[in-house]
Amino acid sequence: MSLQEEISKRRTFGIISHPDAGKTTLTEKLLLFGGAIQKAGAVKSSKISDHAKSDFMEIEKQRGISVATSVMGFNYRGIKINLLDTPGHQDFAEDTYRTLTAVDSVIMVIDCVKGVEIQTEKLMEVCRMRDTPVIVFINKMDREGRDPFELLDEIEEKLKINVRPLSWPIGMGKRFKGVYSLYEKALHLFEPSKRTLSDGVSIENLSDAKLDELIGETDAEMIREEVELVDGVYPEFKNRDYLDGKVAPVFFGSAVNNFGVKELLDCFIDIAPDPNPRETEERLIEPTEEKMTGFIFKIHANMDPKHRNRIAFLRVCSGQFERKKNYYHVRQNKSFRFSNVTAFMAQDKEVIDIAYPGDIIGLYDTGNMKIGDTLTEGEKGSYKGIPSFSPEIFKEVVNLDAMKSKQLDKGLRQLMDEGVAQLFTYDLGSRRVVGTVGALQFEVIQYRLKHEYGATVRFAPVSLYKACWIESSDPKKLKEFIASKQRHIAKDKEGKLVFMAENKSWMQMVEQNFPEINFHFISEF
Repeated sequence: MSLQEEISKRRTFGIISHPDAGKTTLTEKLLLFGGAIQKAGAVKSSKISDHAKSDFMEIEKQRGISVATSVMGFNYRGIKINLLDTPGHQDFAEDTYRTLTAVDSVIMVIDCVKGVEIQTEKLMEVCRMRDTPVIVFINKMDREGRDPFELLDEIEEKLKINVRPLSWPIGMGKRFKGVYSLYEKALHLFEPSKRTLSDGVSIENLSDAKLDELIGETDAEMIREEVELVDGVYPEFKNRDYLDGKVAPVFFGSAVNNFGVKELLDCFIDIAPDPNPRETEERLIEPTEEKMTGFIFKIHANMDPKHRNRIAFLRVCSGQFERKKNYYHVRQNKSFRFSNVTAFMAQDKEVIDIAYPGDIIGLYDTGNMKIGDTLTEGEKGSYKGIPSFSPEIFKEVVNLDAMKSKQLDKGLRQLMDEGVAQLFTYDLGSRRVVGTVGALQFEVIQYRLKHEYGATVRFAPVSLYKACWIESSDPKKLKEFIASKQRHIAKDKEGKLVFMAENKSWMQMVEQNFPEINFHFISEF
């Protein structure tokens, strides 16, 4: 099969949502339809012992939330689907932002009861920065929620994107009977089932009298009227508008009960983009180019608790990645050879010999890879980086076991390389401060340090406003500034100079008093 044919058979997308919208459950059902798993179980259900495949870390199972992006590959209708299930919790937003750089499209899950929430709006802003195509799945239609038309208006208003329903629900809550696919012009009815798939029934035409027999005259008349209204209010669906990020197709369903999931997946296969061209600092690289290029967007240590390994996740962007072949590491300016290349089904891995554009592969790493690194077959251009933002919350690391200092150093280094949080080490006294987006991250770091590295810590609150990366075109002025503010100068894990500002007003005053110093709230400048 040619490279072009391999590319056309791939779809790489991320699932994003606000916490508890049903994202991980939808992921599970997509895997079920793809034949990747045989039994579905609600993520937090105590009746089913198997946890969702995508939540593999122990703390995720205990808390019932996703705290790390999971990568899963499966085949459906002859298409290789690479699915990235992202953390919904806002405390882990940076992991989601990084993941969105590695996908070609997104499925956004919205709770029909709660509608559009703050985190959903933030995620949509990230998608809009890259014009990423978005499909919306309005979930939990088996509950009494808000009117579908009201939800569509809210999506257009808050997410600032036009919508076009491609499926429509029949009833809601206890009256929910299935969905009508406007894309296929077919009706699908399902029996609720949390463990196995139901085949369903289909009707080609809404005017068919059989519709009245199946769902009753009242619901049949309602669906006819609502579909007519949808076709009248919303413009005809054009695939180009979706691919350009201008229109979001909308599907309704209930992931936990398998309502509307197959219609979503079937349409996704038809309309979602193949792997896209990607920008490096020098030029635009087409996926069909012969030479392999790719970038690291995620690093995860200890995926398998039995083997203390470190895996770098690479998005292949062009050419083909071959096992046991040498590739050029642009940042380090040297070559590496990878004999152990894996594809993923959550934490289950299989060794592969070759990967194509759109594929997400795992490279066993001994500490050479960092998030944002580019691998090529010799070309020196780097893919546009993945910046770090100034954290929101800061706490000092307090080691509770001096005998485990080496384990603590290693654990902090590896967790920071994963992008779990940011570490700042003060020049004076070597105090170490961890900065995060949300408070829950400290709990995760503390848990993983203890269970994966044997290091016990507590986090002491510190009064800090921002971590600002600093530079100056005048080395003398920079040296003077560091000398005058030495107590507030730290370095990040890359060794970059950082000014630790204690409050907003003081930060503003320092900026005014030192005009020769440039203060940056993002690490890439």
